[in-house]
Amino acid sequence: MTRNLVLGLGGTVDYEIAWDAAVFDTLAETYRIGVGDLTTTAPLSDERALVVAILAFATTGAGGERFIASSEIIEQFAARFDTAITLGGTGVRAGLALERLGVPSVQHLVSIDDTVRRLLPPSLRTVCSATEDTLDPHLIVQFRPGDRIRLTDADLTVPAANRLIVANDPPNRSMAIAPELGAEAASASAFLVSGFNTMQDAALLARRLEDLRAAMTHLPDDALVYYEDAGFYDRTLAHRARAALLDRIDVYGMNEDELQEYVGRPVDLLDASAVAAALSDAHRLIPARALVVHTRYWAIAVGPDAAQHRAALDSAVLLAATRYRVGDALRSDDLAVTAAEPRHAEGAAVAAAVEGLLPGAVGVAAFDLAVPQPTTIGLGDTFVGGFLLPTALAARAADGATA
Repeated sequence: MTRNLVLGLGGTVDYEIAWDAAVFDTLAETYRIGVGDLTTTAPLSDERALVVAILAFATTGAGGERFIASSEIIEQFAARFDTAITLGGTGVRAGLALERLGVPSVQHLVSIDDTVRRLLPPSLRTVCSATEDTLDPHLIVQFRPGDRIRLTDADLTVPAANRLIVANDPPNRSMAIAPELGAEAASASAFLVSGFNTMQDAALLARRLEDLRAAMTHLPDDALVYYEDAGFYDRTLAHRARAALLDRIDVYGMNEDELQEYVGRPVDLLDASAVAAALSDAHRLIPARALVVHTRYWAIAVGPDAAQHRAALDSAVLLAATRYRVGDALRSDDLAVTAAEPRHAEGAAVAAAVEGLLPGAVGVAAFDLAVPQPTTIGLGDTFVGGFLLPTALAARAADGATA
């Protein structure tokens, strides 16, 4: 039996926006946005609120995901910029990165249109729960250190590379599970669950979780189940999803922004004691067999099964760093170039210290890359793909041995 990577649960069409200071200057002036207006938490009800949120995130260098009142606001905003149209969703971007290394996957989608059909490579086989074509784009604004922000009462600069994702996507909010998913799960070497973070209806979420658990009963006993948190729009639903699935999750992943939201405080990512305390608190809240947190400085796993994932962590960091360097153009040869780059010294120190502070923890340092135009979109998704790569390669070797 040929083993597959089965990656879900929802894909997206993304409108990628690179920072354009002139456009943001005009918008800040038009909408009279000053420092006192900046907030990351207000509802995104119109274009002004969207611009405020983007500028607020950019001034801190933080990333995140936010819900917006309508896709029309996204279309209005994106029309002001040179926009790249790409495919997203954790499963899809992870699959696209792996496809460039010659590793195919099965994608579970909840929406489809001609853009998806055009951009998805043939080696990414799909099952889809959609009954008609729809397009509800996700806006992704990326910013880099030194990007300028001119408000009505201050000039600021972006301190760190990151991105903000904004969407109103009914198919992903509904997250219907395709009937074929169980059959695909039966041959899975790894099974990725992500996307519940966009749901907002508790009763509907409960039904989707039942459907997903039914499909997961077909998984082989040795299949690796990876769950990516991805930043819930409604944190009360994160607990419901976790409670329903935690007994089937082998690896529970999140990024630095989600870690800090869960522990309810800022965390100095280069302070080993603060990191260890945050990881301990997060693991008490989410007692996964392996809880993985990936950041710009390090990736660390804690939990009873953490030790067995060191190679996967290193693979994940390598693939994500390669995307950071070369973006969508990454190829197998690029991995060796990245591997020769230095690791982040302070990140390495934190990872080593946390291993000493938390029994069973394993950590690896991120790469310390000087890249004039880094890619900040899809790094967490690519990290997930890199984490699953050793499992995929082991399954391919086993398939070859039994062929």
